[in-house]
Amino acid sequence: MNVTHASEQTISFTVWERPQMRQALSSRDIATVYLLLQRIGVSQRRIAALTGQSQSEISEIMNGRQVMAYDVLARIADGLGIPRGYMGLAYDDSAMPALAPALPEDDADEDEKARRLLAHAAQVAIGASAADLDDWSLPVTRVDTPVPCRIGDTEVDQVESITKALRHLDYRYGGGICRDSIVAQLSWSQRLLGASCSQDVGLRLHRALADQHNLAGWTSFDVGLHVHARRHLARALEQAKHAGDASLAANALYRLGRVFLHIGRVEDALRFFQLGQICAQDASCELTVAMLCANEAWAYGLLGDRRLALKSMERARDEFMRADPLRAPAWVRFFGQADLKAAEGMTYSALSYHYPGQLEKAADCLSGSVRQRGDTYVRSKVFELIALATAQLLLRDVENGVDNGNEAVTLVTQIRSVRTVDRLKPLQAAVKELPRDPEVRELGRRIADVRAL
Repeated sequence: MNVTHASEQTISFTVWERPQMRQALSSRDIATVYLLLQRIGVSQRRIAALTGQSQSEISEIMNGRQVMAYDVLARIADGLGIPRGYMGLAYDDSAMPALAPALPEDDADEDEKARRLLAHAAQVAIGASAADLDDWSLPVTRVDTPVPCRIGDTEVDQVESITKALRHLDYRYGGGICRDSIVAQLSWSQRLLGASCSQDVGLRLHRALADQHNLAGWTSFDVGLHVHARRHLARALEQAKHAGDASLAANALYRLGRVFLHIGRVEDALRFFQLGQICAQDASCELTVAMLCANEAWAYGLLGDRRLALKSMERARDEFMRADPLRAPAWVRFFGQADLKAAEGMTYSALSYHYPGQLEKAADCLSGSVRQRGDTYVRSKVFELIALATAQLLLRDVENGVDNGNEAVTLVTQIRSVRTVDRLKPLQAAVKELPRDPEVRELGRRIADVRAL
Protein backbone atom coordinates (compact mmCIF):
# COMPACT_ATOMS: atom_id res chain seq x y z
CA MET A 1 0.00 0.00 0.00
CA ASN A 2 1.29 3.44 -0.93
CA VAL A 3 1.38 5.32 2.38
CA THR A 4 3.36 8.54 2.36
CA HIS A 5 4.88 10.50 5.18
CA ALA A 6 1.98 12.94 4.82
CA SER A 7 -0.62 10.27 5.60
CA GLU A 8 0.95 9.56 8.98
CA GLN A 9 0.30 13.10 10.19
CA THR A 10 -2.80 15.03 11.15
CA ILE A 11 -4.41 16.24 7.95
CA SER A 12 -3.57 19.91 7.43
CA PHE A 13 -6.41 22.45 7.45
CA THR A 14 -5.18 23.66 4.06
CA VAL A 15 -6.57 20.51 2.46
CA TRP A 16 -10.13 21.54 3.37
CA GLU A 17 -9.63 25.06 1.98
CA ARG A 18 -8.84 23.97 -1.58
CA PRO A 19 -11.65 24.92 -4.00
CA GLN A 20 -12.22 21.39 -5.33
CA MET A 21 -12.35 20.00 -1.80
CA ARG A 22 -14.68 22.77 -0.59
CA GLN A 23 -17.05 22.01 -3.45
CA ALA A 24 -17.09 18.29 -2.57
CA LEU A 25 -17.66 19.07 1.12
CA SER A 26 -20.47 21.53 0.45
CA SER A 27 -22.34 18.89 -1.58
CA ARG A 28 -21.44 16.15 0.95
CA ASP A 29 -19.80 14.16 -1.85
CA ILE A 30 -17.79 11.91 0.47
CA ALA A 31 -16.53 9.71 -2.38
CA THR A 32 -14.80 12.72 -3.95
CA VAL A 33 -13.49 13.82 -0.55
CA TYR A 34 -11.86 10.42 -0.04
CA LEU A 35 -10.52 10.38 -3.61
CA LEU A 36 -8.92 13.82 -3.15
CA LEU A 37 -7.36 12.65 0.11
CA GLN A 38 -5.89 9.61 -1.59
CA ARG A 39 -4.36 11.83 -4.28
CA ILE A 40 -2.26 13.58 -1.63
CA GLY A 41 -1.16 10.30 -0.06
CA VAL A 42 -3.75 9.69 2.67
CA SER A 43 -4.45 5.96 2.47
CA GLN A 44 -7.80 4.19 2.88
CA ARG A 45 -6.42 2.63 6.05
CA ARG A 46 -5.66 6.06 7.48
CA ILE A 47 -9.11 7.39 6.51
CA ALA A 48 -10.74 4.37 8.14
CA ALA A 49 -8.75 4.86 11.35
CA LEU A 50 -9.68 8.55 11.57
CA THR A 51 -13.38 8.13 10.76
CA GLY A 52 -14.02 4.89 12.65
CA GLN A 53 -15.11 3.13 9.46
CA SER A 54 -13.93 -0.18 8.07
CA GLN A 55 -11.82 -0.26 4.94
CA SER A 56 -14.66 -2.08 3.18
CA GLU A 57 -16.97 0.84 3.99
CA ILE A 58 -14.41 3.27 2.60
CA SER A 59 -14.19 1.21 -0.60
CA GLU A 60 -17.99 1.08 -0.94
CA ILE A 61 -18.24 4.86 -0.55
CA MET A 62 -15.51 5.43 -3.12
CA ASN A 63 -17.37 3.09 -5.48
CA GLY A 64 -20.52 5.18 -5.32
CA ARG A 65 -22.33 4.51 -2.03
CA GLN A 66 -23.76 7.78 -0.77
CA VAL A 67 -23.45 8.82 2.87
CA MET A 68 -26.74 10.31 4.03
CA ALA A 69 -26.94 9.68 7.79
CA TYR A 70 -26.24 12.79 9.83
CA ASP A 71 -24.34 10.93 12.56
CA VAL A 72 -22.03 9.28 10.00
CA LEU A 73 -21.37 12.61 8.27
CA ALA A 74 -20.62 14.21 11.63
CA ARG A 75 -18.25 11.39 12.56
CA ILE A 76 -16.41 11.75 9.26
CA ALA A 77 -16.11 15.53 9.71
CA ASP A 78 -14.87 15.27 13.29
CA GLY A 79 -12.51 12.38 12.59
CA LEU A 80 -10.83 14.05 9.63
CA GLY A 81 -10.79 17.50 11.23
CA ILE A 82 -13.18 19.08 8.72
CA PRO A 83 -14.96 22.21 10.03
CA ARG A 84 -18.58 21.09 10.29
CA GLY A 85 -19.86 24.21 8.61
CA TYR A 86 -18.06 23.20 5.41
CA MET A 87 -20.45 20.25 5.13
CA GLY A 88 -23.48 22.21 6.25
CA LEU A 89 -23.66 20.23 9.46
CA ALA A 90 -23.37 23.12 11.84
CA TYR A 91 -26.44 24.68 10.26
CA ASP A 92 -28.42 21.57 9.36
CA ASP A 93 -32.04 22.35 10.29
CA SER A 94 -32.94 18.70 9.79
CA ALA A 95 -30.68 17.76 12.67
CA MET A 96 -32.24 17.24 16.08
CA PRO A 97 -31.65 20.17 18.45
CA ALA A 98 -29.15 19.37 21.16
CA LEU A 99 -31.67 19.61 24.00
CA ALA A 100 -34.51 17.96 22.13
CA PRO A 101 -34.47 14.64 24.05
CA ALA A 102 -34.77 16.41 27.39
CA LEU A 103 -36.75 19.47 26.31
CA PRO A 104 -39.20 18.66 23.53
CA GLU A 105 -40.62 21.80 21.92
CA ASP A 106 -44.29 21.05 21.30
CA ASP A 107 -47.49 23.01 21.75
CA ALA A 108 -47.10 23.24 25.51
CA ASP A 109 -47.82 26.64 27.05
CA GLU A 110 -45.10 28.79 28.57
CA ASP A 111 -45.75 27.51 32.10
CA GLU A 112 -45.23 23.92 30.99
CA LYS A 113 -42.07 24.78 29.03
CA ALA A 114 -40.65 26.58 32.05
CA ARG A 115 -41.48 23.63 34.30
CA ARG A 116 -39.71 21.19 31.98
CA LEU A 117 -36.63 23.36 31.71
CA LEU A 118 -36.47 23.79 35.50
CA ALA A 119 -36.85 20.04 36.05
CA HIS A 120 -34.09 19.28 33.54
CA ALA A 121 -31.80 21.91 35.06
CA ALA A 122 -32.36 20.49 38.54
CA GLN A 123 -31.56 16.95 37.39
CA VAL A 124 -28.35 18.05 35.68
CA ALA A 125 -27.27 20.29 38.58
CA ILE A 126 -27.55 17.56 41.24
CA GLY A 127 -26.18 14.83 39.00
CA ALA A 128 -29.40 12.85 38.79
CA SER A 129 -29.47 13.06 34.99
CA ALA A 130 -26.61 11.54 33.01
CA ALA A 131 -25.53 13.61 30.03
CA ASP A 132 -26.06 12.07 26.61
CA LEU A 133 -22.72 12.87 25.03
CA ASP A 134 -23.97 12.03 21.55
CA ASP A 135 -26.47 14.88 21.74
CA TRP A 136 -23.70 17.43 22.20
CA SER A 137 -22.50 16.89 18.63
CA LEU A 138 -25.88 17.94 17.24
CA PRO A 139 -26.45 21.63 16.51
CA VAL A 140 -29.25 23.59 18.08
CA THR A 141 -31.85 24.55 15.48
CA ARG A 142 -30.74 27.65 13.60
CA VAL A 143 -32.84 30.78 14.07
CA ASP A 144 -31.85 34.08 12.48
CA THR A 145 -31.09 36.87 14.91
CA PRO A 146 -33.81 39.56 14.66
CA VAL A 147 -32.78 42.94 13.31
CA PRO A 148 -34.22 46.24 14.54
CA CYS A 149 -37.04 47.88 12.62
CA ARG A 150 -35.18 51.17 12.79
CA ILE A 151 -31.43 51.67 13.09
CA GLY A 152 -29.12 54.54 13.93
CA ASP A 153 -25.43 55.20 14.37
CA THR A 154 -25.19 52.64 17.19
CA GLU A 155 -25.98 49.70 14.91
CA VAL A 156 -23.53 50.89 12.27
CA ASP A 157 -20.87 51.35 14.97
CA GLN A 158 -21.39 47.69 15.90
CA VAL A 159 -20.94 46.52 12.29
CA GLU A 160 -17.73 48.55 12.00
CA SER A 161 -16.36 47.27 15.32
CA ILE A 162 -16.91 43.63 14.35
CA THR A 163 -15.15 44.18 11.02
CA LYS A 164 -12.22 45.82 12.81
CA ALA A 165 -11.86 42.92 15.26
CA LEU A 166 -12.04 40.26 12.54
CA ARG A 167 -9.56 42.17 10.36
CA HIS A 168 -7.07 42.03 13.22
CA LEU A 169 -7.53 38.24 13.43
CA ASP A 170 -6.97 37.94 9.69
CA TYR A 171 -3.67 39.85 9.94
CA ARG A 172 -2.46 37.72 12.84
CA TYR A 173 -3.76 34.21 12.08
CA GLY A 174 -4.81 34.17 8.42
CA GLY A 175 -8.15 34.28 6.65
CA GLY A 176 -9.05 30.71 7.57
CA ILE A 177 -9.47 31.68 11.21
CA CYS A 178 -12.18 34.28 10.60
CA ARG A 179 -13.68 33.90 7.12
CA ASP A 180 -16.74 31.98 8.28
CA SER A 181 -17.30 34.59 11.00
CA ILE A 182 -17.20 37.56 8.63
CA VAL A 183 -19.45 35.82 6.09
CA ALA A 184 -21.95 34.92 8.82
CA GLN A 185 -21.82 38.48 10.13
CA LEU A 186 -22.54 39.76 6.64
CA SER A 187 -25.78 37.79 6.51
CA TRP A 188 -26.99 39.78 9.54
CA SER A 189 -25.51 43.11 8.53
CA GLN A 190 -27.11 43.01 5.08
CA ARG A 191 -30.54 42.50 6.64
CA LEU A 192 -30.12 45.91 8.27
CA LEU A 193 -30.73 47.35 4.79
CA GLY A 194 -34.40 46.51 5.32
CA ALA A 195 -34.60 48.69 8.43
CA SER A 196 -35.65 52.31 8.32
CA CYS A 197 -33.01 54.94 9.02
CA SER A 198 -31.93 58.46 8.15
CA GLN A 199 -30.16 59.14 4.87
CA ASP A 200 -26.82 59.73 6.64
CA VAL A 201 -27.09 56.48 8.58
CA GLY A 202 -28.01 54.66 5.37
CA LEU A 203 -24.84 55.86 3.65
CA ARG A 204 -22.78 54.89 6.70
CA LEU A 205 -24.35 51.43 6.60
CA HIS A 206 -23.48 50.97 2.92
CA ARG A 207 -19.91 52.00 3.71
CA ALA A 208 -19.71 49.55 6.61
CA LEU A 209 -21.14 46.77 4.43
CA ALA A 210 -18.61 47.57 1.73
CA ASP A 211 -15.83 47.12 4.27
CA GLN A 212 -17.29 43.81 5.47
CA HIS A 213 -17.51 42.54 1.89
CA ASN A 214 -13.95 43.77 1.39
CA LEU A 215 -12.77 41.66 4.31
CA ALA A 216 -14.94 38.69 3.28
CA GLY A 217 -13.36 38.83 -0.17
CA TRP A 218 -9.84 39.10 1.20
CA THR A 219 -10.25 36.18 3.61
CA SER A 220 -11.87 34.10 0.85
CA PHE A 221 -8.83 34.84 -1.32
CA ASP A 222 -6.54 33.84 1.52
CA VAL A 223 -8.09 30.37 1.77
CA GLY A 224 -8.11 29.77 -1.98
CA LEU A 225 -11.78 30.55 -2.73
CA HIS A 226 -11.03 32.89 -5.61
CA VAL A 227 -14.51 32.94 -7.17
CA HIS A 228 -16.09 33.92 -3.85
CA ALA A 229 -13.34 36.46 -3.30
CA ARG A 230 -14.12 38.20 -6.58
CA ARG A 231 -17.85 38.26 -5.82
CA HIS A 232 -17.40 39.83 -2.40
CA LEU A 233 -14.86 42.35 -3.66
CA ALA A 234 -17.10 43.35 -6.56
CA ARG A 235 -19.92 43.92 -4.07
CA ALA A 236 -17.55 45.92 -1.86
CA LEU A 237 -16.72 48.15 -4.83
CA GLU A 238 -20.41 48.70 -5.62
CA GLN A 239 -21.32 49.53 -2.03
CA ALA A 240 -18.33 51.84 -1.60
CA LYS A 241 -19.21 53.79 -4.75
CA HIS A 242 -22.83 54.05 -3.62
CA ALA A 243 -21.65 55.41 -0.27
CA GLY A 244 -19.36 57.87 -2.04
CA ASP A 245 -16.19 56.47 -0.45
CA ALA A 246 -13.50 56.60 -3.14
CA SER A 247 -10.80 55.37 -0.75
CA LEU A 248 -12.69 52.18 0.05
CA ALA A 249 -13.47 51.67 -3.64
CA ALA A 250 -9.73 51.96 -4.35
CA ASN A 251 -9.02 49.38 -1.67
CA ALA A 252 -11.46 46.89 -3.20
CA LEU A 253 -9.77 47.41 -6.59
CA TYR A 254 -6.36 46.82 -4.99
CA ARG A 255 -7.54 43.53 -3.52
CA LEU A 256 -9.06 42.43 -6.82
CA GLY A 257 -5.68 43.15 -8.39
CA ARG A 258 -3.95 40.99 -5.82
CA VAL A 259 -6.30 38.09 -6.55
CA PHE A 260 -5.39 38.22 -10.24
CA LEU A 261 -1.69 38.72 -9.50
CA HIS A 262 -1.70 35.57 -7.37
CA ILE A 263 -3.16 33.41 -10.13
CA GLY A 264 -0.69 34.72 -12.71
CA ARG A 265 -3.00 37.07 -14.63
CA VAL A 266 -0.56 39.94 -14.29
CA GLU A 267 -1.94 42.24 -16.99
CA ASP A 268 -5.43 41.99 -15.48
CA ALA A 269 -3.97 42.74 -12.05
CA LEU A 270 -2.21 45.78 -13.46
CA ARG A 271 -5.49 47.18 -14.79
CA PHE A 272 -7.14 46.84 -11.37
CA PHE A 273 -4.20 48.60 -9.69
CA GLN A 274 -4.43 51.44 -12.21
CA LEU A 275 -8.19 51.80 -11.74
CA GLY A 276 -7.59 51.86 -8.01
CA GLN A 277 -5.14 54.74 -8.41
CA ILE A 278 -7.86 56.85 -10.04
CA CYS A 279 -10.18 56.27 -7.07
CA ALA A 280 -7.38 56.83 -4.55
CA GLN A 281 -6.50 60.16 -6.17
CA ASP A 282 -10.17 61.19 -6.04
CA ALA A 283 -10.08 60.41 -2.33
CA SER A 284 -6.85 62.40 -1.84
CA CYS A 285 -5.45 59.43 0.09
CA GLU A 286 -1.68 59.38 -0.44
CA LEU A 287 -1.23 56.13 1.49
CA THR A 288 -3.66 54.28 -0.80
CA VAL A 289 -1.95 55.74 -3.87
CA ALA A 290 1.42 54.57 -2.50
CA MET A 291 0.10 51.05 -1.91
CA LEU A 292 -1.36 50.80 -5.40
CA CYS A 293 1.78 52.21 -7.07
CA ALA A 294 3.96 49.74 -5.14
CA ASN A 295 1.83 46.84 -6.36
CA GLU A 296 1.81 48.28 -9.87
CA ALA A 297 5.63 48.22 -9.71
CA TRP A 298 5.53 44.53 -8.73
CA ALA A 299 3.25 43.77 -11.67
CA TYR A 300 5.52 45.62 -14.09
CA GLY A 301 8.45 43.68 -12.64
CA LEU A 302 6.71 40.40 -13.39
CA LEU A 303 6.13 41.62 -16.94
CA GLY A 304 9.84 42.44 -17.24
CA ASP A 305 9.30 46.17 -17.77
CA ARG A 306 12.14 47.61 -15.71
CA ARG A 307 11.57 51.25 -16.65
CA LEU A 308 7.92 51.33 -15.63
CA ALA A 309 8.53 49.15 -12.56
CA LEU A 310 11.15 51.53 -11.17
CA LYS A 311 9.04 54.56 -12.12
CA SER A 312 6.03 53.18 -10.21
CA MET A 313 8.21 52.31 -7.24
CA GLU A 314 9.62 55.83 -7.13
CA ARG A 315 6.13 57.30 -7.14
CA ALA A 316 5.10 54.88 -4.37
CA ARG A 317 7.95 56.15 -2.18
CA ASP A 318 7.05 59.79 -2.88
CA GLU A 319 3.36 59.29 -2.06
CA PHE A 320 4.26 57.33 1.07
CA MET A 321 6.47 60.14 2.33
CA ARG A 322 3.59 62.61 1.93
CA ALA A 323 1.00 60.34 3.59
CA ASP A 324 -0.35 60.75 7.12
CA PRO A 325 -1.00 57.17 8.36
CA LEU A 326 -2.90 58.40 11.43
CA ARG A 327 -5.53 59.96 9.18
CA ALA A 328 -5.74 57.02 6.78
CA PRO A 329 -8.85 54.76 6.78
CA ALA A 330 -8.69 51.47 8.71
CA TRP A 331 -8.57 49.29 5.60
CA VAL A 332 -5.28 50.79 4.36
CA ARG A 333 -3.58 51.61 7.66
CA PHE A 334 -1.70 48.31 7.54
CA PHE A 335 0.50 49.62 4.71
CA GLY A 336 3.62 50.84 6.49
CA GLN A 337 7.34 51.15 5.92
CA ALA A 338 7.80 47.36 6.06
CA ASP A 339 5.18 46.86 3.34
CA LEU A 340 6.79 49.47 1.12
CA LYS A 341 10.17 47.75 1.51
CA ALA A 342 8.59 44.36 0.85
CA ALA A 343 6.94 45.59 -2.35
CA GLU A 344 10.28 46.96 -3.50
CA GLY A 345 11.91 43.62 -2.74
CA MET A 346 9.23 41.72 -4.66
CA THR A 347 9.67 44.10 -7.61
CA TYR A 348 13.42 43.46 -7.73
CA SER A 349 12.84 39.71 -7.30
CA ALA A 350 10.49 39.75 -10.30
CA LEU A 351 12.95 41.81 -12.36
CA SER A 352 15.78 39.38 -11.53
CA TYR A 353 14.29 36.87 -13.97
CA HIS A 354 14.87 39.39 -16.77
CA TYR A 355 17.86 41.49 -15.64
CA PRO A 356 21.07 40.48 -13.83
CA GLY A 357 22.07 42.11 -10.57
CA GLN A 358 18.55 42.63 -9.22
CA LEU A 359 18.53 39.72 -6.77
CA GLU A 360 20.98 41.37 -4.35
CA LYS A 361 18.73 44.44 -4.19
CA ALA A 362 15.73 42.19 -3.57
CA ALA A 363 17.44 40.42 -0.66
CA ASP A 364 18.49 43.73 0.86
CA CYS A 365 14.96 45.18 0.71
CA LEU A 366 13.33 42.01 2.02
CA SER A 367 15.82 41.78 4.89
CA GLY A 368 14.81 45.31 5.86
CA SER A 369 11.08 44.54 5.76
CA VAL A 370 11.49 41.40 7.89
CA ARG A 371 13.46 43.34 10.52
CA GLN A 372 10.67 45.91 10.75
CA ARG A 373 7.88 43.37 11.19
CA GLY A 374 6.17 43.01 14.56
CA ASP A 375 3.82 40.30 15.78
CA THR A 376 0.64 41.84 14.34
CA TYR A 377 1.16 41.08 10.65
CA VAL A 378 2.38 37.49 10.80
CA ARG A 379 1.15 36.51 7.35
CA SER A 380 3.00 39.43 5.76
CA LYS A 381 6.14 38.37 7.56
CA VAL A 382 5.73 34.85 6.18
CA PHE A 383 5.53 36.14 2.61
CA GLU A 384 8.64 38.23 3.11
CA LEU A 385 10.61 35.41 4.74
CA ILE A 386 9.73 33.10 1.85
CA ALA A 387 10.84 35.64 -0.75
CA LEU A 388 13.98 36.48 1.23
CA ALA A 389 14.97 32.82 1.67
CA THR A 390 14.39 32.21 -2.04
CA ALA A 391 16.65 35.11 -3.00
CA GLN A 392 19.34 34.07 -0.52
CA LEU A 393 19.45 30.48 -1.76
CA LEU A 394 19.66 31.65 -5.36
CA LEU A 395 22.55 33.91 -4.30
CA ARG A 396 24.13 30.87 -2.58
CA ASP A 397 23.80 32.47 0.86
CA VAL A 398 22.84 29.02 2.12
CA GLU A 399 23.05 29.51 5.89
CA ASN A 400 20.75 32.54 5.98
CA GLY A 401 18.50 31.10 3.30
CA VAL A 402 17.97 27.90 5.26
CA ASP A 403 17.36 29.77 8.53
CA ASN A 404 14.80 32.11 6.99
CA GLY A 405 13.21 29.30 5.01
CA ASN A 406 12.75 27.16 8.10
CA GLU A 407 11.25 30.08 10.02
CA ALA A 408 8.84 30.70 7.15
CA VAL A 409 7.73 27.05 6.99
CA THR A 410 7.18 26.96 10.75
CA LEU A 411 5.00 30.07 10.60
CA VAL A 412 3.04 28.68 7.63
CA THR A 413 1.95 25.76 9.79
CA GLN A 414 0.81 28.11 12.56
CA ILE A 415 -1.62 30.25 10.55
CA ARG A 416 -4.61 29.39 8.39
CA SER A 417 -3.69 30.74 4.99
CA VAL A 418 -3.62 28.73 1.77
CA ARG A 419 -1.89 31.66 0.08
CA THR A 420 1.20 31.18 2.21
CA VAL A 421 1.34 27.53 1.15
CA ASP A 422 1.02 28.53 -2.51
CA ARG A 423 3.82 31.07 -2.15
CA LEU A 424 6.25 28.33 -1.03
CA LYS A 425 6.52 27.13 -4.63
CA PRO A 426 9.43 29.44 -5.68
CA LEU A 427 11.32 28.54 -2.49
CA GLN A 428 10.84 24.87 -3.25
CA ALA A 429 12.27 25.43 -6.73
CA ALA A 430 15.29 27.27 -5.29
CA VAL A 431 15.91 24.39 -2.88
CA LYS A 432 16.11 21.94 -5.77
CA GLU A 433 19.09 23.83 -7.17
CA LEU A 434 21.18 22.83 -4.12
CA PRO A 435 20.55 19.09 -3.89
CA ARG A 436 23.83 18.17 -2.16
CA ASP A 437 23.48 20.32 0.94
CA PRO A 438 21.86 18.26 3.75
CA GLU A 439 20.28 21.29 5.48
CA VAL A 440 18.79 22.47 2.20
CA ARG A 441 17.45 18.96 1.56
CA GLU A 442 15.81 18.95 4.99
CA LEU A 443 14.21 22.33 4.26
CA GLY A 444 12.98 20.89 0.97
CA ARG A 445 11.44 17.93 2.80
CA ARG A 446 9.59 20.24 5.17
CA ILE A 447 8.27 22.33 2.29
CA ALA A 448 7.15 19.21 0.41
CA ASP A 449 5.28 17.97 3.48
CA VAL A 450 3.45 21.26 3.94
CA ARG A 451 2.55 21.61 0.26
CA ALA A 452 1.38 17.98 0.01
CA LEU A 453 -1.05 18.23 2.89
